[in-house]
Amino acid sequence: MLLEQTIIKLNAMRLRSMAAAVKARLERPDHADLSFTELFGLIVDDEWIVRENRRLTQRLAGARFKEKNACIEDIDYESARGLKKPVILELAQNHWIETHQNLLITGPTGAGKSFLAQALGQQACRSGATAIYLRLPKFLPGLAVHRADGSYTRLFRQLARTALLVLDDWGIPTIADQERADLLELVEDRHGTGATIVASQLPVAAWHTYLGGGIIADAICDRLVTNSRRIELGGESQRGKERKKSGEN
Repeated sequence: MLLEQTIIKLNAMRLRSMAAAVKARLERPDHADLSFTELFGLIVDDEWIVRENRRLTQRLAGARFKEKNACIEDIDYESARGLKKPVILELAQNHWIETHQNLLITGPTGAGKSFLAQALGQQACRSGATAIYLRLPKFLPGLAVHRADGSYTRLFRQLARTALLVLDDWGIPTIADQERADLLELVEDRHGTGATIVASQLPVAAWHTYLGGGIIADAICDRLVTNSRRIELGGESQRGKERKKSGEN
């Protein structure tokens, strides 16, 4: 009777997973000889895991990654594209995120830039950091809508608070004056307070020209390139490799 009352109270306090853990643990024959401290510890661990998994699910949903299954475990190091496993494993420790460094990933179409960026983003979420993935060809033009409906400031505050921001397809869209100003606002808000991954077909040396030169280009490049790490990819297109694996022409 006491157990049933305890279960009811746990559910009433919205500790439903702990209530389920209590019942499950007490029903296990191999737990019969455990002390109260040991059993209680296991139940708390069960609740902790449920909560951590729930938070991870929320962080991944909030990140809005395009490639949901991108993860560092699936990164291909065998292709001759200049990707070094020790470098990725070191990045996976997320110290660069904690120190607000940027990571610039460049290379030709199909080199795996987006997958790598999102895999590192997912790794950040696993470690408890928040992340947001943005494709610049969609994000920059869409800011006009946020400016019109009054949500622009709120959006940029959210982006400024995010531990890791992934900017994909940098250099693909033609960039207008207002979009350059928006981009400067974004990188300025995050400079020294958050980490940013930039994935681009353009080499870093071409970014200043892409941004139109001048003071704004100087400011954007300075905030992104200073205190950054770089990965330059090359080699065979990973998309073509995947088609071969699946037997497609």
